[in-house]
Amino acid sequence: MTDTLLIDTDVLIDFSRGIEKAKSKIKTFEVDHTLSVSVVTQLELMVGCENKADFKALQKFLNNFDIILINHAVSERSVQLFEKYRLSHGVQIADMLIAATAIEYDLALLTKNQKDFRFIKDLKLLKY
Repeated sequence: MTDTLLIDTDVLIDFSRGIEKAKSKIKTFEVDHTLSVSVVTQLELMVGCENKADFKALQKFLNNFDIILINHAVSERSVQLFEKYRLSHGVQIADMLIAATAIEYDLALLTKNQKDFRFIKDLKLLKY
């Protein structure tokens, strides 16, 4: 049985730009992990699309990943995380939704932005 891994938006952006470190990390993990992204990451990537061709290419790319939707538990956890860390760490909504998804589904999170997540208890953060 393979483990599922949640990949943050920043890693996928680097991958799409051909950055070797991101390509290598994803290739290494895809051997024995199911790769997934939060629907929040899907939306963040869609923001960068400028035309229908971009949307089509993005959809094709995202077909390589399981998309994890936001459910009630993720919503509640993200609000808790936001309340706890907004003033002390200046967290962003999207990051708390992604962190809550990883926690609620018991997934490790692969991200470049360690500083945005390293203080969150119960989050399994992988080094980039």
